[in-house]
This record gives sequence, C-alpha cells and structure tokens, in this order.
Amino acid sequence: MHDVAVMNVYARQEREARVGIVGPHDLVERVMLSGLPTVGGAAQPPPAEAEIGLRHRLVMAPYVTEHEAPERVARLGEGVDACLFASRIPMDYARRSGVLTCPATCIQLGGTPLYAAVLRARRDGLDAGRGSFDGLSRAELNAGLADMGMAADGTHVREETANAAALASFHERLWRLGQTSAAFTCAEQVDARLRAAGVPIVRLRPTDQSIRSALQVATLLAATRVLDGSQLAVAVVEVPALRDSSRRPAPRQAREELQLTVHRFLVREAQLIQATVSHLGEHGFLILATRGSLAAAGDPPFVSRARAALGVTLDVGVGTGRTEHEAEALARLSLARASRSRPGHGRGSTGRPAGRAHAQASVLPGMADLAGQPGDGRAARQPGDSLSRLRALETLSRLAQKLAADAAPVVDAETTGQLLSVTPRTARRQLRALVDEGLALPLPPARRRHPGRPRLAYRLVVEKLETRGDTAGPPPKPRPANPEGQTA
Repeated sequence: MHDVAVMNVYARQEREARVGIVGPHDLVERVMLSGLPTVGGAAQPPPAEAEIGLRHRLVMAPYVTEHEAPERVARLGEGVDACLFASRIPMDYARRSGVLTCPATCIQLGGTPLYAAVLRARRDGLDAGRGSFDGLSRAELNAGLADMGMAADGTHVREETANAAALASFHERLWRLGQTSAAFTCAEQVDARLRAAGVPIVRLRPTDQSIRSALQVATLLAATRVLDGSQLAVAVVEVPALRDSSRRPAPRQAREELQLTVHRFLVREAQLIQATVSHLGEHGFLILATRGSLAAAGDPPFVSRARAALGVTLDVGVGTGRTEHEAEALARLSLARASRSRPGHGRGSTGRPAGRAHAQASVLPGMADLAGQPGDGRAARQPGDSLSRLRALETLSRLAQKLAADAAPVVDAETTGQLLSVTPRTARRQLRALVDEGLALPLPPARRRHPGRPRLAYRLVVEKLETRGDTAGPPPKPRPANPEGQTA
C-alpha cells in the first residue's frame, strides 16, 4: 500500500490539468490574462489546484473565424485534457467534425454578457425585447430577460449552428420585415456582414466574470480527466502454462524457468509505465499501476507483447478501486468472468472438457473492453486427441536422440529443421506443437545487434520421456518423411 501511495503522489506531481482555449485572438488573450476571483488582493488558484492539489496550464488555440475551430482542436490533439470555447457555435463545429475527444465547455453568454448587451442596447435606443439573437438557446434568453423584468415574446432566436452567411441572413431578413429592432450576435463575421447591410448590431461579448466562471468549469473538467487516469488499478496476470494439470504435470525445473522468464518480461514492461510487479502464487503475478498507465500498456495489457516476445499466452484481469484490496478483488472477479465466458470453458456438447483457450482478459466498467483474443490462430486441442500428443512425443524423442549430449537441450526452428530434415516452416509448426503439449518451453529471444526478427529458442522437456520410459532401450526408428516434410 505504501508503494501505491508513493506512486500516486508521484503521478499527481508529474501531471497537470491542461486546458485548451479555442476562440478569436483577442478573446484567447483575455482568457490567458484573466485573473481568478481575488480575496484581499491576492489571486486565488483554480479549484483543481486549490482543492485537489493539481497544477493547471492553459494552451492557446486562436482562430480567425469559427470555421477554423475544428482544425485548431485537431492540432491540440492529446495535448490537452479539456477545451474551453468562446461560445456554443465553435464548440458545435468541433463536435460535428468529430475531432473533439476530450471534455469541453464554452463561455456562457446568457448571464452577465446578456445583461451587458441589453444595457448597451437601451443606451443606443434599441429595444432588446424585439431583437434577434444567436449564440443563445431559447431557455437562456427567456431566463435572462425574465431576471431583468422583460418579456421575451417579441424576440427571435437562431439556436441551430450555422455559418456566418446563414446567421447574417437570419438577422437581416427579420430586420427588413420590421419584426426586430436590432441583431444581437456573438460572431465577428456576422457582425461585419450586418454592419455592411445597415442592420443595427449589438455584440454579445463575454464579460470578465463569465470568462472566469467558464475557466473554472473547464479546469475542473480537465482535472477530473487527469485524476481519472491516475486512479489506482490492479492487474492480475496468470500464466496458463504454469497451472497444475493432472493430465501432464510439468517438471519443477521447467516451471521455474518459465516463471522466471515471465517475471522478467513483466518487470521490464512495468518499468515502462512506472508500475510494480509481485508474485501471486505459483502461476500468477500482481501488477500495481494507474488506470492511465495500464491503458497505455495495450488492450489487453501485456498480452500481445508477451505472445510476440515469449510465445506465451497470458490471462489478464484488470480492476480499479479506491484501495488496493478493492481493485485486486475486482480484478480477480473480472478474470473469473473472462474465464467463464471464453470459448472452451466447461464441458462441450460431447460431455468431455473443452480445450484450453488462449489469452483472455477482462476489465470492469470504466475501462476498455478487454475480451480474450486467440493466441496464434490455431484451434484449441481436445484432450481426447491422443494422436497429436503421440506425434509430439515422437518428435521430442527424435530431437532428444540427436541432442543426447545436452542435459537441457535448447533448439530453434533452424536447428530443428536440420536435425529432422524438414523445412523451417515445418520445424516451427512442430515446435509449437511441442509447446502446446507441454513438451517444450519457449525462451526469451536473444538480443540482436542487427535488424531482423529474432530467433525463438525452445527448451525441450526431455524429462517427459523419462516418465514414460521412452528412453529405455534403443530409441525408436524415425518414420520416413513425406514430400511436404511432415512425419507420416
């Protein structure tokens, strides 16, 4: 628990809530320079920093027109945890384009900005009760005018997001028909078009108070996302090859070698995401990390890399919680659910136990769906299929005969092909068959200085031959090979 606490504190110190400010250049500058509410002349930090202890940073994303908002958001990418837009119009543009992948909010124009616009209209002799509005919803406009004791029956609102030409046409048409006395708009391009057409204009501009309120909301959204990724997560990893099997128990030395190999691999992978690894019984491991770091380790975490690097399948269950014990309990539950739901669990239609499934994983709500995937595309072997095991034992016996001088023989596809006089492709298939039958253990690939796919080595479990008495007497005569290199 102490290690987890230290890890969470470290992650919190390294992370900060980043808010992207998307709007016109002048408004972005106002947001960047705006001070938060002060007490006694001292600036107060935003809620994320004052209450949660998380730093914040603002990232500028200015545009010339609202149509450029999606491009500016796409440039921000994963560099921000939340976005603050100048108004609802550019935020709708970004959402419709599909580039908005983080929480977002906008500066509300229905509060103090609306009050200020109505006061300016009265000063200029314009009736806000007979105005046309954009950038607001009907509910916001009605509530704002009601607070000022004004009726909203004579107002017109364009709630749908549209381009500058469509919005300008909306205001100009109503004004020329005599249904409005002025146009209230938040878009600079609409303002320019209407002034050129001679339509009275009142700008809906964000006030300092509305900017500060929107910035507080955006900062809290960003902090929530950051802390959500820093939530404690536990992964329970089990190695199916290490589980006890009454049908073919593996020698203790072979099990220890495989356990050490998988442990080294997990430690190396965990160091990349600042996680910790500990043993969990004879065939499992416990990984303590954060939700965000485990998500970066793959989907499901560690499974594909273990299959590629070691040729070993893993069962993974991930859980998140407020404490280590809660997260571990949920991880075990998700692992059990994956084991029950995967193909081959329980008994098949013939009444015999189904074959062993490959790597499986599952997570709890809030995490990505970690459904089990086939390990290498081969069908799981049924226990009753004795012919495949007999062939694998014969292959092991022939290799042991060729490598009689080695106490713990290690081979690869090239060596196996030379010893058995088969093609490398057939040799790789035979070695995979030995692994499936528990007659060989895959070893970590050796580091190479030159580019290329590393060779996979396998440790032959020759002890299986001794338990069957296959080594007593002269070795069996090898069967002739067919034209494809397969043993008949």
